[in-house]
Amino acid sequence: MMKTVQTEVPEALYNKAVALVNEGWFRDEKDVFLEAIRRFLDTHQSELMQKNIREDVKWGLHGDD
Repeated sequence: MMKTVQTEVPEALYNKAVALVNEGWFRDEKDVFLEAIRRFLDTHQSELMQKNIREDVKWGLHGDD
């Protein structure tokens, strides 16, 4: 199941994505950004988990409400 995400990106970043498509590396810009998000999450999964755990512990000890 796919979800639709609408976002804004700097023009220079978008132009780089278009260049990758024009060079034949990707089918379309959507595939460029999908691959970029996938790679980011794959390489930062441990960092993201640790950050979320630290935030949960901080909230549990001190609360932010």
